[in-house]
Amino acid sequence: MQETVQHTPRILVISNYRGFHTVRPEAEMFIGLAQYGFQIHIMTYEDSEYTERFREAGIQVINFHPEKKLSGAEIRFIRDYLTSNRIDILHLFNNAAIINGIQAAKNLPVKVMLYRGYEGHIHWYDPLAYLAFLHPRVNKIICNSQGVEEYLQRQLFFGKEKTITINKGHRLEWYEHIRATDVRAELNLPSDSFLVVNVANNRKFKGIPYLLKAFNKIPNELPVYLILVGNDMKTSSNLDIINNGGKADKIKLLGFRKDAMSIVAGCDVFALASLYGESITKSVIEAMALGVAPVITDIPGNRELVNDGVNGLVVPARNADALCEAVLKLYDDKVLCKRFGENSRAHIRNHLNLDQTILQTRELYESLLQYNRR
Repeated sequence: MQETVQHTPRILVISNYRGFHTVRPEAEMFIGLAQYGFQIHIMTYEDSEYTERFREAGIQVINFHPEKKLSGAEIRFIRDYLTSNRIDILHLFNNAAIINGIQAAKNLPVKVMLYRGYEGHIHWYDPLAYLAFLHPRVNKIICNSQGVEEYLQRQLFFGKEKTITINKGHRLEWYEHIRATDVRAELNLPSDSFLVVNVANNRKFKGIPYLLKAFNKIPNELPVYLILVGNDMKTSSNLDIINNGGKADKIKLLGFRKDAMSIVAGCDVFALASLYGESITKSVIEAMALGVAPVITDIPGNRELVNDGVNGLVVPARNADALCEAVLKLYDDKVLCKRFGENSRAHIRNHLNLDQTILQTRELYESLLQYNRR
């Protein structure tokens, strides 16, 4: 029988906290856990955006992050810290941290917890998977969505009880300072333009060609415009679809923009055409928090985001016709579009909020250690 932990639990986190907006939900979760009284230790880069905030919250920050997988020196560093600080839970967030951290925990009385933020690339038949998520030393795997958990369950022959879904929560107040860009004025578009936006770095699983094909099906006389924000949108295949679709003047490729959220706030609909592999998509959460109506594909990872017909529309992946119809539905019914935006903010507040994430993680820690808070 596992011995009950009597002292305040000591947690060692290894993660990369560079990039303020990208890491904010995760970082703020640990600040919240520290406020609950957990002794949080974080190994990360000293120049991370959150280093000062962590220390202000009483979190011990160690200037270290593993750079190589199966590095003997890095494994020893982590192991020495685990033993000298009598760590109870080792919480690991990326590949280098996971592979080295698991090795460092060998034969130590520490619980090993992993985070998985996207679906795919773990297979029961791949020997390398047993160095990480399928390693028998792992006690728990936190999945960022039900779709990710279901995928992992299919790869685990034993220990299916190891997985749990805890969404990375947000706070609406993080977005209150965002001021909408006047996109119509900036791009010299008609005042009655209906703006559909997508923010992504163009990768195959993002499904941008399907979004472009869907847009090309919209009747040309309608003042509907597509705004694409992100790197690598001007690929030859994308440009072929644009140039052959007869709507090149209504598709705006803005590239990378630091003010991407302000642009999103100035649009009417956020359209996600992703094909596979994603968990809860951060750019959609941001759009929803800004009150922009979402249209998303039905890939498993985004299941928790949109209730079809309640706070947005859900369409089949790889279906340009359905995506086009969804956009037209919101163009034709501006009241519905606005209501979806309002309901999306409520959905974030009620179902994807940070306080829930902190509480669920706290309960998981305490359950794992059989720790009874007095």
